[in-house]
Amino acid sequence: MGGGGAGGSVKDVKSKAELDGLRQSGAPVILHFWASWCEPSKHMDQVFSHLSTDFPNSHFLRVEAEEQPEISEEYSVSAVPSFVFFKDGKVVDKLEGADPSSLANKVAKVAGSINPGEAAVPASLGMAAGPTVLETVQDLAKVNGSSQTGNQVQTGFDDNLKERLQQLIDSHQVMLFMKGTPEEPKCGFSRKVVDVLKNEKVKFGTFDILSDNEVREGLKKFSNWPTFPQLYCKGELLGGCDIVISMHESGELKEVFKDHGVDIVGSEPGTGGTSEPTGLSANLDSRLQSLINSSPVMLFMKGKPDEPKCGFSHKVVEILKQEKVDFKSFDILTDDDVRQGLKVYSNWSSYPQLYIKGELIGGSDIVLEMQKSGELQKILTDKGILKKETPEDRLRSLISSSPVMLFMKGTPDAPRCGFSSKVVNALKEEGVNFGSFDILTDDEVRQGLKVFSNWPTFPQLYYKGELIGGCDIVLELRNNGELKATLSE
Repeated sequence: MGGGGAGGSVKDVKSKAELDGLRQSGAPVILHFWASWCEPSKHMDQVFSHLSTDFPNSHFLRVEAEEQPEISEEYSVSAVPSFVFFKDGKVVDKLEGADPSSLANKVAKVAGSINPGEAAVPASLGMAAGPTVLETVQDLAKVNGSSQTGNQVQTGFDDNLKERLQQLIDSHQVMLFMKGTPEEPKCGFSRKVVDVLKNEKVKFGTFDILSDNEVREGLKKFSNWPTFPQLYCKGELLGGCDIVISMHESGELKEVFKDHGVDIVGSEPGTGGTSEPTGLSANLDSRLQSLINSSPVMLFMKGKPDEPKCGFSHKVVEILKQEKVDFKSFDILTDDDVRQGLKVYSNWSSYPQLYIKGELIGGSDIVLEMQKSGELQKILTDKGILKKETPEDRLRSLISSSPVMLFMKGTPDAPRCGFSSKVVNALKEEGVNFGSFDILTDDEVRQGLKVFSNWPTFPQLYYKGELIGGCDIVLELRNNGELKATLSE
């Protein structure tokens, strides 16, 4: 595979001394760590070879990672394919994994434009790739179908959806993407932002993201903002609930609207962020506030947690139990004043109603949806209701997630190092069922497990929470006929 040096070809490096000499030559150097057994390495090598043609003034060097451990260890290479980028003899960037787009972009950043003075890049590969690279990646995409390589050369965003989102954002000077409508918000955070905008007396448009999942998911990527509501002013994202409230209370929001010439309804000054009067009696209003704030997590439901009187209430109770949340509840069937009054107070017409730290979260469908997305747990953690899981807690949980648990590079179907591949094969040959975790996907687990287990390398095999060892120990147990017995004691 390969030969030659700079000038449009790839050179196989056979020693550290050889690499050091080329690295000090002054030209940009791109180093590809690969393995003959790794299919993604072979695919990326095609891209790498074509890049060497597009950037002839750089050195494109290849190292077989497991045959050159001295070089691999010097540059902390622990998976293939991996790439290390040098400029002026120094490491300036690294890349792990089969990502043609990122490779092309990083090469261009180190080596400069393909043709000076010209924009050299097809949009699908970012700023870098020349025609030979694009052709190769397209061929790989055909071979791999909908594989990772094929997906990674896509822009990640449908142009029609992008255009639609931009049109929605620009449809009003002030545009709020929320859950529900201003008359019937479907979450407490959306209701708060609506109240702020009414208090600021600005004209605003809204879009109910619960009515269109394409807009909902697309906007998260488009804006790089993962939660709702989202408030925009003249096409620019201002932020979510907390930011809007903070800007409102500091007077900054009013200044933003003024600076952008946003239309104001009337000229009366605001009232400090309070919503319009509910029309409830002072006694009932005070009682409802007291009930809502009687527990950090408060559920107004039909029946009691042990005896729900409707399926929706039962669903929310089960969710809170699954999240291991301490909560109080109020049976609205026992008090018609509370039952009718809370509908007006919260501007929410149905039950159950869940409140966290005095803020309405929503009803059954919203709570279920938030649990599925992880948003509910995040709110409970952010509000200090759930204890944040420590890194050590997480490691213990992962280690115990399967009786036999393998922490490896890659997955059992696609190992990313020869040692992981050998352990997987040993376990499969012995007919051992096992769980696995790809430590390349999570650096916190990768680094934390080295300290937690006092074992500096991977793979690591555990049985019932206890460390068995790495590749050498597993293979020794297998060769001695002891592996299956060890993992079934």
